[in-house]
Amino acid sequence: MATVTPLKSKTPSAREMLQGIKIIDVDTHISEWHDLWTSRAPEKLKNLVPRVVETDGRKHWVIGEDQFLFDACASCAVLPDGSKDTGVGFFDRDIGQVHRAAYDVKERVKLMDEQGIYAQIAYPNILGFGGHRGMDVDASLRTASIQIFNDAMIEMQEESGRRIFPMALLPWWDIEESLKETERCMKAGLKGININSDPHSHGIPSLAEDHWAPLWDMCQSNGLPVNFHIGASDISASWYFNAAWPEMSAEQKVTLGGLMLFAGNQRVMASILVSRFLENYPSLKIVSVESGAGWIPFLLEGLEYMSREGGVEYGTPPSEIFSRQIYACTFFERRHFVDTLRKVGADNIMFETDYPHPACLYPDSFEYMADAIAEMTEEERFKVFSGNAARVYNIDID
Repeated sequence: MATVTPLKSKTPSAREMLQGIKIIDVDTHISEWHDLWTSRAPEKLKNLVPRVVETDGRKHWVIGEDQFLFDACASCAVLPDGSKDTGVGFFDRDIGQVHRAAYDVKERVKLMDEQGIYAQIAYPNILGFGGHRGMDVDASLRTASIQIFNDAMIEMQEESGRRIFPMALLPWWDIEESLKETERCMKAGLKGININSDPHSHGIPSLAEDHWAPLWDMCQSNGLPVNFHIGASDISASWYFNAAWPEMSAEQKVTLGGLMLFAGNQRVMASILVSRFLENYPSLKIVSVESGAGWIPFLLEGLEYMSREGGVEYGTPPSEIFSRQIYACTFFERRHFVDTLRKVGADNIMFETDYPHPACLYPDSFEYMADAIAEMTEEERFKVFSGNAARVYNIDID
């Protein structure tokens, strides 16, 4: 009799393995359209709030009396036809030269549906990932600019059918204004705050000092996560600009600078843990955004070893604080991801794409991670791709 060779079963796709899970992408960005601020500002501020001007044939974002903020770059690597360009041309594309989903809420939701994404957490670009740009202008103008941005994001959240959840920027240089803006945005439905990781670089008390206690109390009491995006301060961003050697090409500088931005958040998380301030806020949720997860076991083991050798004592060990309160966001890790997941804990890692930045997982957001997904249990898949984010950001997935 002839031997019958059994058909090999087809390896399931990432989409198939994630079927039935309402995927929440916890780090995306909104490309600010040119009249975001000017269309909402009172008449007396229209020529002062962030806006686009042209000088010597080149467009720039400025604030105040033409104080430079950023090139008029749409911060988007996805082209109008849906293709992706990962080159340094990213910095030269204006809003009209990128995919509409980067800034148009209806197109963004359409793209989310096409990719099988239920909800997104969203962050800014122009005022800095932590709202740290524009510090050379009057504080009242900065505060007004933050409030106008948040107004636009509140509108976007509602227009998206509560599928896109922007994090509120804060006027972190003023604790009373920060409290007011947090409460205002919370009442309007925003799900968390996004803050400068190093206010002390501007002469403001560091985040562990009593100065911040009212804000941490408010966030803890209301279940609002505190998000620290990579590059969210002058100090954190300097990792990007100062990392490369001078002879490197533009492509090499972008590659190395982007990598060092990830590393910068290790410093932020380590400072939070060594300062011990979370021991006083045991329910405060902290998110390290866009920095990956593979560094966490090394950091925690290193912290505990160096603390012991240096004589630093903790009421609660850093590893326990991390497990209880700190969350990481991953997107490019896959080779050792499952091992990392099980070392760190499946309750502390969330999935992101970083859309539409150059490093984003696009267009194959999930297929990139297919091999890692295949190794995960159903419970781990649910937690990483949906359940953890739903819990951290209080998003209804029932």
